[in-house]
Amino acid sequence: MKVLMQRFNIQIGISGVFAGLLAIFILLSPRTFLSPQIYISFASTIPFTALLALGLTFLIIAGEMDLSFPSVMAVSGLTFAELFLATGNAGLAFIAAVAVGSAAGLMNGMLVVRVGVPSIIATIGTQFFWRGFSTLMADGLARNLVPVRDTLLHHLFVGRLTGTIPAQSLWCLGIAGVLGLILNRHAFGESVLCIGDDIRTARVMGIRTGRVRILLFVFMGAVSALVSVMTCLEMANWWPTQGEGYLLLVFASIFIGGTSVFGGEGTVFGTLVGAAIIGIIEAGIISAGFSGFWTRLVHGAIIVASVSVYATIFRDRDTA
Repeated sequence: MKVLMQRFNIQIGISGVFAGLLAIFILLSPRTFLSPQIYISFASTIPFTALLALGLTFLIIAGEMDLSFPSVMAVSGLTFAELFLATGNAGLAFIAAVAVGSAAGLMNGMLVVRVGVPSIIATIGTQFFWRGFSTLMADGLARNLVPVRDTLLHHLFVGRLTGTIPAQSLWCLGIAGVLGLILNRHAFGESVLCIGDDIRTARVMGIRTGRVRILLFVFMGAVSALVSVMTCLEMANWWPTQGEGYLLLVFASIFIGGTSVFGGEGTVFGTLVGAAIIGIIEAGIISAGFSGFWTRLVHGAIIVASVSVYATIFRDRDTA
């Protein structure tokens, strides 16, 4: 038991934080948090943040960063909207959007791995590039996608199972399960962890570090496109600011979930629970009678506190 507690101390800790927070919100707002409707609402919104956070978790474990994903969402979402409006084929538009997102991720990977630009700098640049490009192509105007609600793709990605359960929550759990297996049971996951722990050692061990890192950037681009298409389907609209607002939520989910800001440490489970914590905070604050302005303050405080706590844990573990 003691060995298990030591091995899964972060997962147990983050689960305890989630349970404690939920208990507080139930005490403060029993009418809201004892109603099934609020959890159905969470199941329709949290998966978008969680999927983005899961993709970015792999990059951060590998010691990299991607700040461009909100803008990649904008350009891939615009691709989906324009192609759907031109052809009426939602499946074709989805494939094109994922291809554009993957290409944007490949561009980030090539800049970082082949050109040698630090990932934080490279993705700041591409963030501005893709945001400007999508706004220019859309002429700053939103796209109405109401007809997409009648397509099979809509029912597949954001429909309601038995009329209640949002499909995106099932996709999120399924993808999280696969990513968890890859990270913990597959050679690719071991390579990601090893690169983040010490990239020089990883090279000595024969791991193709450049290839792995490029694949991670491509994967993040594809995930950004997937979430963007899901958002378009859910809202039946594309707008030039699509993706903005996710940056803080995604990083908060990752760092609350115990992923090390220094790389080499992180779990899919932790990120998933971190996204759930971030998702319920705003509803909890507002239903408790506080102003919505408190939300960002609480998010920021939680990020600083969690990063500080985990940095202390990882440092003590390394020096033990």
